[in-house]
Amino acid sequence: MTSTIGVLGPGGVGGALAVRLALAGHRVICVARGDAAAAIRRDGITLDLQGEELHARPEVADELDEPVGLLLVTVKATGLADALRRVDAGAVEKGVAVPLLNGVEHVVVIRAALGPRVAAASIARIEAFRVSAVHVVQPGLTPLVAAASVDLDAAGLERALAPLADAGVELRLGGSEAEVIWEKAARLAVLAPVTALTQRPVGELRADPEWRPAMEAAIAEACEIATAAGAPMRPDAQWAIIDAMPDTLSTSAARDVAAGKPSEIDAITGGVVRAGRRLDVPCPTLAELLERCRAL
Repeated sequence: MTSTIGVLGPGGVGGALAVRLALAGHRVICVARGDAAAAIRRDGITLDLQGEELHARPEVADELDEPVGLLLVTVKATGLADALRRVDAGAVEKGVAVPLLNGVEHVVVIRAALGPRVAAASIARIEAFRVSAVHVVQPGLTPLVAAASVDLDAAGLERALAPLADAGVELRLGGSEAEVIWEKAARLAVLAPVTALTQRPVGELRADPEWRPAMEAAIAEACEIATAAGAPMRPDAQWAIIDAMPDTLSTSAARDVAAGKPSEIDAITGGVVRAGRRLDVPCPTLAELLERCRAL
């Protein structure tokens, strides 16, 4: 069944999902403004997916005030507050907002703006970056969206996210909101700063005799904080995921730092460090990585 889906922030991840959803037969409204909005209206969005070019022409709106069944919030943390001002809370009154941001602090902010129908969610196994406003590259891997909600039952959440499954996204539903948020945040709190500081891919870093021990210490700290926050997590499970990542994988934080753009490292690593302080869990390695990134 065709659904109306809003994409707030059609950048790398948002642009890739907008194309995939539109090609799956859903009506997609990209919420954007300025030059990006004008370019998408004129040219649509092209997704380079493992060398195959896919093209779609989603609708574009400066603000979202019509009802949608699903709203994907895919802006960067640095632009979240401004983006939320362009969405009428009534647009998701009968739908679901699914934030696919990095970090651990954004769900509370989005619920304050849009109301209770905001699921806790994260997206993994995706590396997508924008070459231009209308050209997105996704080198490979099947995206995985994990989600949980205290406002929707399991069946309701599955119905709301069904369009993502239509678009070839693997869904993992259930568990607690804390588990959904922290499962990715624990490892990204380490990968984001180390890739940004070194400008080296994951494959090189995990094999480096100096960086590997530092990453192991930071992962252990992040897992201890996650466990204290209600999401029991083991370092070996996180390392199993990291060791399975493609050698060439990097992070959006590293790309932003390389380009001289504001990065999400404060939202990603900073959010975990702040949680550690609130929960009285020492995290000296994470705190040092954060400070070194701030010095950039």
